[in-house]
Amino acid sequence: MIERYSRAGMAKIWEPQNRFDKWLQIEILVCEAMAKQEMIPQEAVETIKQKASFSVDRIQAIEETVKHDVIAFLTNVEESVGPDARFIHMGLTSSDILDTAFALQLKEAMLIIIGGVRKLMDVLKEKAFEHKNTQMIGRSHGIHAEPITFGLKLAVWYSEMQRNLRRLKQALDVISYGKISGAVGTFANISPEIEKYVCEHLDLKPAEISTQIIQRDRHAQYFTALAILGGSIEKIAVEIRHLQRTEVGEVEEAFTSGQKGSSAMPHKKNPIGSENLSGLARLVRSNCIAAMENMALWHERDISHSSVERVIAPDSTILIDYMLNRLTGIMRNLVVNKNAMVRNLEKLQGLIFSQQILLALVKKGCSRQHAYSITQKNSLRAWSTGEDFKGLILGDQDIQNYLDKREVSEIFSLKYHLKYVEQIFARVFQ
Repeated sequence: MIERYSRAGMAKIWEPQNRFDKWLQIEILVCEAMAKQEMIPQEAVETIKQKASFSVDRIQAIEETVKHDVIAFLTNVEESVGPDARFIHMGLTSSDILDTAFALQLKEAMLIIIGGVRKLMDVLKEKAFEHKNTQMIGRSHGIHAEPITFGLKLAVWYSEMQRNLRRLKQALDVISYGKISGAVGTFANISPEIEKYVCEHLDLKPAEISTQIIQRDRHAQYFTALAILGGSIEKIAVEIRHLQRTEVGEVEEAFTSGQKGSSAMPHKKNPIGSENLSGLARLVRSNCIAAMENMALWHERDISHSSVERVIAPDSTILIDYMLNRLTGIMRNLVVNKNAMVRNLEKLQGLIFSQQILLALVKKGCSRQHAYSITQKNSLRAWSTGEDFKGLILGDQDIQNYLDKREVSEIFSLKYHLKYVEQIFARVFQ
């Protein structure tokens, strides 16, 4: 089902034509259901189905006078149908149409987004396996820690996108509900059977209970899922920005032929795509807060949520769609500088193996506090002077009391740190 929707279709979901198409579809389905219950003549339904049409320009012109979008829509449809139009919208309230159509739009948008996440995951997986054994330094607090591989970093991102995919699917399910239950949700002028008929034909589920509207916790979950996805995209973008810094130089966004980095400095190659994603994620997050604010409405309904959703629904879905597409392109064409990764791995002259010295000393009977002290003493000296850490360890009499030359040499091996890479990959990509 997801494949039916393309990225180019995201903007069209929010265009007036699509919205009014859905309104008319819902109104006709209600008429069909009413005819089955002999509430209106079947002949009238056939006339409505044959003649009902609308013009976006005409609806907007009518709305200028009536100041009500649904009334403007119904007025325009009535002009095309004639007398049988009196059966359209019978027993309904505006939100029956608005909220059910909104669910359809949000559902269509989410299907595109889910497809985009899957495409990004495909690229992340491909790159993770390509760089499964590409050694690099791991960092904590921005400082060199212990060795990892670039493939492990990519696998972390892939795993996070798996969680995003689950959240998006949950949000898709939660939002796929319609309501045709009247002014306060009591079915006073329409029956639950009609609601069921309409929702089944729209591939929606009837809300178990509603007021005049579908409750906005559903929408809050939807936009929260988008905000979390935006946060994951920004997380990746921020890491690319850090790794592209001149002092690091381990990866960089592809720089295309003819591209310019700065109006003043011809040498510049900037991570503008990733910076763009960091900025857009802020908008998606702020829209999530607005969706949460929409949950608390007066009694059975007010319209304070309506103006908000007219902004955040198209904005957040279009932004996330764009962000996914842009990040997928960045990752597909990412330039990986393996030489810089090796250079940075060796930058601290072996200090990255300090924990293994500590652990080896403890295993040989040295107290942890003393082992930490003598290891840190040599580490700080190497850090401040640039001396070779291994050489300092080999020349330290306190350490020689516990470890011989062969044991020290065995400690300074990347294989020790990376021995479980295959097992980790099996867990992520099973």
